[in-house]
Amino acid sequence: MSLIDTVRKPADALGPKMTGAAATCLALDEMMAEDPDVLVLGEDVDDISGGGVFKQTKGLSTKYGSDRVKSTPIAEQAIIGAAIGAAMAGKKPVAEIMLMNFVTVAMDMITNHAAKLRFMSGGKTSVPLVIRMHTGAGVGTAGQHSDFLEAWMCHTPGLKVVIPSNPADQYALLKAAIRDPNPVIFIETTMMQRAVGIGPVPGYTAEIGKANVVKAGKDVTVIGYGRPLHDCVTVVDKLEAEGISVELIDLRTIVPMDMPCVLESVARTGRAVIVHEAVTAYGVGAEIATRLNQELFGKLKAPVERVGGAYTPVPFSKPLERAFMWSPEKIEAAIRRTLNPTPSNEG
Repeated sequence: MSLIDTVRKPADALGPKMTGAAATCLALDEMMAEDPDVLVLGEDVDDISGGGVFKQTKGLSTKYGSDRVKSTPIAEQAIIGAAIGAAMAGKKPVAEIMLMNFVTVAMDMITNHAAKLRFMSGGKTSVPLVIRMHTGAGVGTAGQHSDFLEAWMCHTPGLKVVIPSNPADQYALLKAAIRDPNPVIFIETTMMQRAVGIGPVPGYTAEIGKANVVKAGKDVTVIGYGRPLHDCVTVVDKLEAEGISVELIDLRTIVPMDMPCVLESVARTGRAVIVHEAVTAYGVGAEIATRLNQELFGKLKAPVERVGGAYTPVPFSKPLERAFMWSPEKIEAAIRRTLNPTPSNEG
């Protein structure tokens, strides 16, 4: 079930079903038509090279020309360096790093240049740059192709970080990112690129920094983003049948984070479970948990729970990969612990 299915009224759920890759391509197409300064560059993005590894840029170079859609060598630092230069010169580049693990090659360009130029120039130089990348466990691509490293990006002031959970938001948030005057890290989940969900209706928008309350509830708040939200929906529906009311929040944007939405919800429910795909230790969930404890100390009815990846590189072995990942069972167990806290997990 798409998250969009859960939040739209039936009369509004009229967007065509599409894959995440198609949603990206549609957003890029519309933005390139709207603004001639929008450029696309990355490995294999032009039609001669196949239109992207997931066909996210298929047809764009034919439609807009090779000056605006450029395939690059396998050189991530060069891709980001060229994109930063183009952004400083007034263009709006969308640079693709094929897989998020490969962004490590370009971290100097991202953290020391893209993120800092506005600050180091006293606000005179903006970097309207989007860096798209794909990642995610579950397909047996192992430790060098599957990591969610969003916490690295969140720890770098000057970057915005966006992780959509469905095709409609992938479309709307990418358009918002391209319009943003700051560098935006746009993370697409590999398995969602080929998965079909409800796409955007005409005029559908999403705001960077604005969370989506997927479902209202009163007993416990579940906070997440990206692909795990789909399993959260399954668990929420199961628990609702038992009379347990769960409020589900899709953050959509990690930086800036919609903490007012999260705090208002948890203040009402008194319980919180944070779910993300990345390794649990030292992750975004830890930051959210800390803020909840700071702002709601004494009001929480149970310790904040976190569900995420095990503290290990993503395994290649299918059974080990499943053990590494979140699961509906782990999410459900965390929710039940908040409803029935014991002295051991009150810590």
